[in-house]
Amino acid sequence: MTASDDKRRYSLETLRAELAQGKTRTRIDAPAHAVDDEFWRNACAVMPAPGKTSVHLRLDADVLEWFRAQWRGHLSRMNAVLRSFMEAHKR
Repeated sequence: MTASDDKRRYSLETLRAELAQGKTRTRIDAPAHAVDDEFWRNACAVMPAPGKTSVHLRLDADVLEWFRAQWRGHLSRMNAVLRSFMEAHKR
């Protein structure tokens, strides 16, 4: 299975109709869960792995689509390509 096999396309009208019928599950319409004192007693912060930095990056659409089409982990692969380029130019 490739990433393109797992893509679905919907029109805006279809999405609105499904939302109105309660057929969608998005973050905005997901059920809210009560957060009580027990939750906060056991809560802990989850931090990103050390050594990684989150950035906003503008890419050509075709470049991003090509990496996404290679299946999961496209951001890790993009990082690997940039690392290879960096290592090659350090020499």
